[in-house]
Amino acid sequence: MPLSDNEQRLLEQMERALYAEDPKFASTMRGANRRAGAGRKILIGAVAISLGLVGLVAGVAGKNYVLAILGFVFMLAGTAYAVSSQRKGGPAGVVSAGGTVKGRPVKRRGGGNGSFMQRLEDRWDRRRDQN
Repeated sequence: MPLSDNEQRLLEQMERALYAEDPKFASTMRGANRRAGAGRKILIGAVAISLGLVGLVAGVAGKNYVLAILGFVFMLAGTAYAVSSQRKGGPAGVVSAGGTVKGRPVKRRGGGNGSFMQRLEDRWDRRRDQN
């Protein structure tokens, strides 16, 4: 059963609010976003894995352990490249009453980037103030 226009608009506003609150979580929940270059990236990773496997086997068979280690590292790098994320983050900011996303300045105490705990405390304060 399709959603009504009002329900669709409400769902879009909720989605924008989720992106504004926690873009990393929203991007993760969205799932894999295949882009035009995803197939090429997987192909390059598969070729690197194959070449690394050949180097690993050849190095072990010939007792050339430096080649075996380089083959393993090449396999690892090919795997990391093939499975690396290609997603972009969603909009960051505050959703206005009209449903548009406005950028939000991040308040930081003490200037600079702040510590990890300070950023968590600021985030906690912002969530508590919204409720």
